[in-house]
Formats: sequence, structure tokens, C-alpha cells
Amino acid sequence: MHRVTLFAGHYGSGKTNLAVNWAMMLKKDHERVVIADLDIVNPYFRTKDSSELLKSLGIELVSPEYANSNVDLPALPSELYGVVQNRQRFAVLDIGGDDRGAYALGRYAPYILEENDYEMIFTANFMRPLTQTPEDALEVMREIESAGGIPFTAIINNTNLGRLTDEAVVRIGIERAERLSKLCGLPILCTAVEKSLAETLGIEGIMPIELQKKYYDII
Repeated sequence: MHRVTLFAGHYGSGKTNLAVNWAMMLKKDHERVVIADLDIVNPYFRTKDSSELLKSLGIELVSPEYANSNVDLPALPSELYGVVQNRQRFAVLDIGGDDRGAYALGRYAPYILEENDYEMIFTANFMRPLTQTPEDALEVMREIESAGGIPFTAIINNTNLGRLTDEAVVRIGIERAERLSKLCGLPILCTAVEKSLAETLGIEGIMPIELQKKYYDII
């Protein structure tokens, strides 16, 4: 398990929900876990929505000061440097959507690359309008890499339609994720599926996840 895990992808791909679940998973095996919100573009669905849950689990949250308020300034807290520089903690970073959101990552990229103990995960949801094909998803990947300065190292298939997600949707996502994997040469870590649905599927490589506040609203 790498010390720093970054989640990036197209708007509405579900990267924030995955980031929260990943931090929860890390907390089961590691005492010191921090999750950081680098999204200065989209204030609608942020890790701060899960602040009470994270606090109850002993997971530190670092987010923009004005997240989830009626004031939204494009500024990131200075504590974020500590997230990537303090190597005594496992860190999860939720990167803003598309290349616009990934620009904020650039200032922290040198520290992450120097340590070289990271996983940069592309969150793929092939039910989103602009990433319905592996080719379109690959284009988004390259744009994010260029903006953020860190190459992707793996893919998580998070294809879903919110409450309408069923086995057929999951299997479509798996097939397209496999094609994306061949195009970019990166491994698929898993397919993320809401816990109750995951329990009914006889599919290998499934990661059951818990849906956080507002998740369905972004679909």
C-alpha cells in the first residue's frame, strides 16, 4: 500500500466518494490517516460532506476553509503541504475534476514525485457524458496528467448510474475499463460497487463501497 493515494477523474466520476472509502479502508490497518480535499473548482460535493464520519473514525480532514459554506474562494489551506511532506501518515488526496481541478495539484507534485511512494488513480465512470468510451476517458486522463504534473499509475472502474445502477451497468463498466487499461497500459485495481449491490454480484475484483452524503445527487 502506497503512502499517498490520489484520486482524479472527470466531473461526477465519483472520485470523492472513492477517496472517502479508501481512507476508511486505510484506517483499518494504519493509525494515522489524513484525507485532503484539493477541489477548488466544484464546491457541490466535497470530502467535507463526510466530516462527521471521518472524525468519528479518527481520520484527519484537510479541506478549503470555505468548503460547504456560501463563500467559495479558490484557495487551499497551508496544511496541505504537511499532508504530502509528513511521511508519518498515510494520505488520500481528492483532486478536482478534469484538468482545471488538477492544476491545484501542480504545487504539491514535486514533493510527491520526490518521495515516489504514491498511487495516482484514475476514477472511470463510463456512464458520464464525456467519458462514455475508453478513448474519451483516455483523453481526460492525459489532460489531467498534463495539468497536475503526476502520471496515473492505475484505474478504478466506478461506472454507475446512481440508484439505477444494476449488474448490466457494472458489466458494461468492466468491459470498457478493460479496454481503457489496454489503451493506456495501466492496471485496473478493482471495480467499485455500492455495498448492497456488490453482495449480490458473483464478479471478481469488486470493491464494496459505502455511499456518502449527496452522492446520488450528482448523477
